[in-house]
Amino acid sequence: MKKWIRRTLIILFAAIFLVSAGYVAYYFINSHREAKAYAELQNIKEQADTTRPTIGPEGESPTPTPPNYADVTDPETGETQQMLQQFQQLYEQNNDLVGWLEIPGTDINYPVMQTPDRPDYYLTRNFEKKYSAHGCLYAREVCDVNKPSDNITIYGHKMRDGSMFGQLEYYQQKSFFQENRYIYFDTLTEVHTYEIIAVFKTTATPGKGFAYHHFVNADNEEEFNEFVSTCKELAFYDTGVTASYGDKLITLSTCEYTQANGRLVVVAKRVL
Repeated sequence: MKKWIRRTLIILFAAIFLVSAGYVAYYFINSHREAKAYAELQNIKEQADTTRPTIGPEGESPTPTPPNYADVTDPETGETQQMLQQFQQLYEQNNDLVGWLEIPGTDINYPVMQTPDRPDYYLTRNFEKKYSAHGCLYAREVCDVNKPSDNITIYGHKMRDGSMFGQLEYYQQKSFFQENRYIYFDTLTEVHTYEIIAVFKTTATPGKGFAYHHFVNADNEEEFNEFVSTCKELAFYDTGVTASYGDKLITLSTCEYTQANGRLVVVAKRVL
């Protein structure tokens, strides 16, 4: 009986080990595949990238080279529109593309997708629309990226390999913010720079946390100021930067695991 129990336990533990090892191997293989795919997208964009204005100690840099535009035909409607040349090939591959997000000092350098009729479509799909645990960065369905809305919320997974929004956690340290305070979020037609005003955590549990993602357009100045004030109150530290009514914001959102249904949030205002 003892031998039988011992053999059973050995087989059981061996099975658990093999399953676990297989899962780890699958995760790393998949991570490598996703990283390679996004690197190819980055390369396509960079080949026709637009020079952007930068902000130095004395303000904006000299006027950059004017961006190059291309006429692109929508594969579904057949309509032709002008967009930045750097997005032409990517848009022709997937017309759910609405922009690109890059954060210097991190590996965050990804396309941003949006599907108004399918809100969380890219939660578990990659740029090729195939299943992926990494998903894509995507804008909340009710936000207008081009107008733009007063606030555009962009979601992304906090992946264990540090990809997607995995490195947003660096902003929990003020020293990292001080060295990397600017975010680049370009639409298909315009190049823009944002400056971080607040970094905080909350819970997405209804009725318990700050429903930051519900703020899209302010009905009045008071509503805008209330949103900014709440962000600043919850912030890990004072950035020394705030926003005024009329400013345009982006809110980056990912998971946070120190509380139930936690969220880590980075809010920034457009400065260029």
